[in-house]
Amino acid sequence: MMKTGFKFRNIIIYSALIIASAVFLAPIVIILINSVKGNFYISDAPFSLPDKDTFVGLQNFIKGFTQSDFMRSFAVSAFITVFSVTGIVISTSMTAWYIVRVRNRFTKIIYYLFVFSMIVPFQMVMYTVTYYAFELHLNNPIGIVFIYLGFGSGLSVFMFSGFIKSIPTEIEEAAVVDGCSPIKTFFLVIFPILKPTAITVAILNAMWIWNDYLLPYLVLGSGSDKTLPVAVQMALTGGYGNKDMGALMAMLVLAILPIIIFYLFCQKYIIKGVVAGAVKG
Repeated sequence: MMKTGFKFRNIIIYSALIIASAVFLAPIVIILINSVKGNFYISDAPFSLPDKDTFVGLQNFIKGFTQSDFMRSFAVSAFITVFSVTGIVISTSMTAWYIVRVRNRFTKIIYYLFVFSMIVPFQMVMYTVTYYAFELHLNNPIGIVFIYLGFGSGLSVFMFSGFIKSIPTEIEEAAVVDGCSPIKTFFLVIFPILKPTAITVAILNAMWIWNDYLLPYLVLGSGSDKTLPVAVQMALTGGYGNKDMGALMAMLVLAILPIIIFYLFCQKYIIKGVVAGAVKG
């Protein structure tokens, strides 16, 4: 009787997971099937598969590629994402290590400020951030890296802190006895141990920064240094708000492809990093 109930519960759980997966994957599938269809057929039958009448091959990709200045926007997005994620991973891991190992009132205040920053909506500070970004001349691809570093620090410090609490201090003491300075101890001993959490932090921040539209639009504007989401939206929108849906769908496919590949390559570390970051010392 118990075994029958256990099987029934598993069926319910797996059914719910399959339905949830279908809901999350549906938008991606719709974008894929519409990226090779003509504009009229996208609006007329968005959920139908391409056939000999609706299929246009690579026409949408070629048109979107040329109209959106794809390569330059791709390079700008790649530059911002790579340097922002690298800065977030290195700086927040060092910060978390200091906060965990140096326990006093000052580090507690810093830790809670980082945690508090996680719950502050971007809409509350976007006008202030935009104003000071222009005042401090951060309205460029290099400057926005520092802005992303600020916004990405809260969750990253929280996750790193949870993992570092589980690392025995004897490892660090042994490194000090062997003559390692604090910097060498961190990069030669602690940081390699942080690999699962570091990759998890990198994945989460890379997906957010690569796909972000609002912050680059506010800070970088519509100049030559547009990120990919901004460039695609602006270049493929015509007069009176008309959009070339075919080219737009094709560019969305090319825009999300790199981050999906990056996620699939590193996803095995996510569960390890999240579980490790939940450890309390």
